[in-house]
Amino acid sequence: LQYMSGFGNEHVSEDPRCPGALPEGQNNPQVCPYGLYAEQLSGSAFTCPRPTNKRSWLYRILPSVCHKPFKPLKEGHLTHDWDEVEPDPNQLRWKPFEIPKAPQNKLDFVSGLHTLCGAGEPRGRNGIAIHIFVCNTSMLDRCLYNSDGDFLIVPQQGKLLITTEFGKMLVEPNEICVIQQGMRFSVEVFGETRGYILEVYGAHFELPDLGPIGANGLANPRDFLVPVAWYEDRQVPGGYTVISKYQGKLFAAQQDFSPFNVVAWHGNYTPYKYHLEKFMVINSVAFDHADPSIFTVLTAKSTRPGVALADFVIFPPRWGVANNTFRPPYYHRNCMSEFMGLIKGHYEAKEEGFQPGGGSLHSMMTPHGPDADCFEKASKAKLEPERVAEGTMAFMFESSLSLAVTKWGLQTSNCLDKNYYKCWEPLKSHFNPKCK
Repeated sequence: LQYMSGFGNEHVSEDPRCPGALPEGQNNPQVCPYGLYAEQLSGSAFTCPRPTNKRSWLYRILPSVCHKPFKPLKEGHLTHDWDEVEPDPNQLRWKPFEIPKAPQNKLDFVSGLHTLCGAGEPRGRNGIAIHIFVCNTSMLDRCLYNSDGDFLIVPQQGKLLITTEFGKMLVEPNEICVIQQGMRFSVEVFGETRGYILEVYGAHFELPDLGPIGANGLANPRDFLVPVAWYEDRQVPGGYTVISKYQGKLFAAQQDFSPFNVVAWHGNYTPYKYHLEKFMVINSVAFDHADPSIFTVLTAKSTRPGVALADFVIFPPRWGVANNTFRPPYYHRNCMSEFMGLIKGHYEAKEEGFQPGGGSLHSMMTPHGPDADCFEKASKAKLEPERVAEGTMAFMFESSLSLAVTKWGLQTSNCLDKNYYKCWEPLKSHFNPKCK
């Protein structure tokens, strides 16, 4: 597979089987090369300022409007009903989400989507949802597009071969990809597959501002990869299913051809992927902790300056060198909601219980921090330069919204660790008024 590099760039691509497929000098000629149809995909309002204006022009064999009417599709466990169960302010942790065995229950990417928690509402274009996907079979003659917002996909087990209207991407664990609003895609898997999805309504992901860090650091724009044009001119007499996620529900329409018939395209509104090992870590080299915002890969901004609708944050391998400092994450109460997942390895603050393929949610102002074993070990450790999180990749979806957990998350999944609170019970008082 081939890619073009650069975050938010104006890219130009055409399938080499049809050289010259892109019109020259204009977007919408009276007759397109090769008899193609011109179609614009807009990711922003037409009148957005130029730095935030997102659109791409696609040149395709048939336009995407050629389909039968959409009908409701009863499939999966997607929801944006945040009132299914009563609110729960407790610290929550989930064991690894179970992947069904294929002979018993075949699930592809769409049928394996499960909403864990979220807030806001897609019709109002403000909110987020966190989903878990578990699947064991590829999508066959069907694709999905999200009318509600963007998907940030974090595979944890198994690789994803994602076919989009812009081309193909292979996304493996320790990589992420973003499929932006409205983009049609299909997912091929190669066995039991699992991962996490952060969905945002009403905003697109962007690179965080660097402020005093300066021009370089964190996720560098050149490390984001965009697929190159690839098309298939394939008839599907049995019917190709186009699935729309619209206002939180699924709808299906039939057409008799593949939607991946884009011969050429240009624009700045594209799917993209990123390898987490490319992240340039910033850290404290004197004492105390810098805030975890220094680990932000992508952010979706809210309307309030400096406050994110959602941040995607990672905790990659790095050096710990701070002097006279308790080095693991500190005890904390936060005005943000923090969902954490683990791609691989052992998270330093909770080496037991927090497992790859599971997750945790620390809601607004709910206290959290290292377990008792971590505290005792770190309090007595000799402070030498050490590698932190070697062989590990944990991440956080952080949001300024107060997240509600779904019935599936609290009950149906049967993965909730009801003993999570016990990891803090062994903490004991070390207070001695006579010893300063």
